[in-house]
Amino acid sequence: MSFSGKATYSAGATLPEIADDVSDLVSILSQHETPLLATIGEAKRVARSTVHEWLEDTTISNIVTVVSTSSSTSLTIDDVSRVRVGDQLVVSDAAERILVTAINTGTSTLTVSRQYGSSDTSTIAGGTELINLGNAGLEGGDAIDARFTNRVRKTNYTQIFSATCEVSGSELAVKQLGVKDELDYQKTLRLRELLRDLENSVVNGVAPAANPQGSSTVRRTMRGIRSFLDASAFVPDEGGMPSDAYLTEPMLNFALRSIWQNAASNIDLIVVNGREKRRINQFVATNRRFFSVNESFKDMVSSYESDFGVCRVVLSRYVPTGTVLLLDSSRIDVLPLAGRSFHYKPLASTGDRESGQLIGEYTLELRNAAAHGVIRGLTE
Repeated sequence: MSFSGKATYSAGATLPEIADDVSDLVSILSQHETPLLATIGEAKRVARSTVHEWLEDTTISNIVTVVSTSSSTSLTIDDVSRVRVGDQLVVSDAAERILVTAINTGTSTLTVSRQYGSSDTSTIAGGTELINLGNAGLEGGDAIDARFTNRVRKTNYTQIFSATCEVSGSELAVKQLGVKDELDYQKTLRLRELLRDLENSVVNGVAPAANPQGSSTVRRTMRGIRSFLDASAFVPDEGGMPSDAYLTEPMLNFALRSIWQNAASNIDLIVVNGREKRRINQFVATNRRFFSVNESFKDMVSSYESDFGVCRVVLSRYVPTGTVLLLDSSRIDVLPLAGRSFHYKPLASTGDRESGQLIGEYTLELRNAAAHGVIRGLTE
């Protein structure tokens, strides 16, 4: 027979006689991960001005490019400041050695001795790269002319990140479910959002085209990594880059090799979005083996080791799809303005409430853009 006594379902639709059963836990959906900032770590320095500057220098390149050849002993090159009389040059993809015997700086023309040291001959035309092996001095000769490079000043700007928290006096007084202090809880959520925005700005931010230092009407924003690197990006089917529409291992190796050749950099971070991360995972797909005893399926590449270094693969939702960042983490710092790292600042009370502002001011210092790289234009 059916139960005829009193039960919970007979206490009325609103269950007025039964205490509420609410879990003492608040579940938060929050895209607050900052994998790039966590990998780079905290800077050991601070910015001292809203206009932050640093100096960069470089050694003189040992590579020149032939513009034209007017005779078998005369070569016009792109930059004669990289060459001195007595330098021994070699064609990058051949065995011929060339000795520089005279230089006309006005026309950027070298007088040379071809097939130096009985080396093999080669074809030299416009666009041919020559590598400078070094200079051979004359015994007892005068000192050669001094050479130098000028240091270059690079600039970025600090950006203010802020959020306001405000809680009424009554809200602070009542007992909360899952929360001990409503104001502290709001601080935690807003700080997560600010850290998320900081990482997004470090990757994608740009400075204003006019008055980048800011004004009463212009908001000051920092330049992000892509802003520094996009002008020299590796693009499929351009400059010798493989023409695939999606990221491949030959494409990644081409970019790493080019950076290594041009800048002798130590790329140690590959930062990608979800689609390109899946492409990197597929690099090992053909070598994957499974047996009947395997109880788990692993399909993840967390580091990529090539002839040009060991790179940690970092997944960041803030890198746009179709873009791969190749970074030397030793040349990147995210700096707070002195005394302006994220902190809470109470605001004056104008009523029955508590309010305050979470505020921080940061900038990106990305040194030697040529020591980093970016692949963009991937469409699949």
